[in-house]
Amino acid sequence: MTPEARAWADLVDALSAAGRLLDDPGLPEDERADGYRALLRGLHHQLARFEVDRERPELVPFNGWRQKFFMDNPDTRYWVADVRGDRRYRITGHSGDAVYTSITAYTGSAGGTVAAARIDGDRLTTDPSGEFSVLVGGTEPGTGPWLPLPEGNGQLWVRHFHDDVADDRPGWCTIEPLTPPEPPPPIEAARFQHQVRRLAKTIQMMPVAFSAVEEQVEPNTVHHWAEMADGAAYTEPGIHYQRGAWRLGPDEALVIEGETVPCRHWNALLYSRYLNSLDYRHRTVSRTGATAALRDGRYRLILAARPPEGPFDGDWLDTEGRPSGLVVLRWLHTEEAPPLPRVRVHPIDELGGGT
Repeated sequence: MTPEARAWADLVDALSAAGRLLDDPGLPEDERADGYRALLRGLHHQLARFEVDRERPELVPFNGWRQKFFMDNPDTRYWVADVRGDRRYRITGHSGDAVYTSITAYTGSAGGTVAAARIDGDRLTTDPSGEFSVLVGGTEPGTGPWLPLPEGNGQLWVRHFHDDVADDRPGWCTIEPLTPPEPPPPIEAARFQHQVRRLAKTIQMMPVAFSAVEEQVEPNTVHHWAEMADGAAYTEPGIHYQRGAWRLGPDEALVIEGETVPCRHWNALLYSRYLNSLDYRHRTVSRTGATAALRDGRYRLILAARPPEGPFDGDWLDTEGRPSGLVVLRWLHTEEAPPLPRVRVHPIDELGGGT
């Protein structure tokens, strides 16, 4: 077998192995189908970034609804580019109606992913149209915003955090090398084999990650999620994460009540057991500090298959009728750690009729 055929066989074998791991006869049919859909979305996500070129990087939109991958967040718009640490680039963009913008450089280490450098909207200068420009890599210029790059290869992530993503004006961003490179070769066989094998390893790892996260969360509770802090797993540094789960009957709701803390942005978002956000295009599955009905600085989230009948106190989040799933609260740049909320299971019909 040729090296190319062996790499291709590794990819096919990885898909087959991942499919076998998802074949759980103890789950309802729809849940099993959802697992395979999550696997295909993850494959789509990885294929969209398969032919990365660090000499000619592109800021690629990340985690769209067809490409959900490992706890996507629809209240934040993302772009990702693979870059070289010994090159210089320029990022140009516009934040639209985002309440906060950040550009973060990540690099790998023995302990995982490290957020090596970052710059945010508070340090980005804009022209009269609202566009910003930042130099990336090389030596620090005498004037203007600049983001250093770590040695070796890494990734750049641009994030726009939105309080009302459905109505907010979207932003954009692009990246260009300051020194135009020579045209690339048509294809490099060894590099292609490496990329295919890397894709195979990612696919094979996905079902393992699905089950690992679900097993870490006790149903009908919410806890602090320290493992996601400080840029680990390509997260935004400065976010305090709280993670919970629900396990409910068809007429039950999980009520999550807590106090907000001063911060730049916060949201609460529902996920499937396969780490995909629920159907935010057609259902209310997230709330932010701007879309939640706060009372005296307190939020009250009602996770259920349907809203309570009649007036009710709080914000309903649609579980899509799923008997179980995950909920994540993100708090960006808090002045203090947000307290854990009170969590309880309650009959849906007893929550309505309020004022």
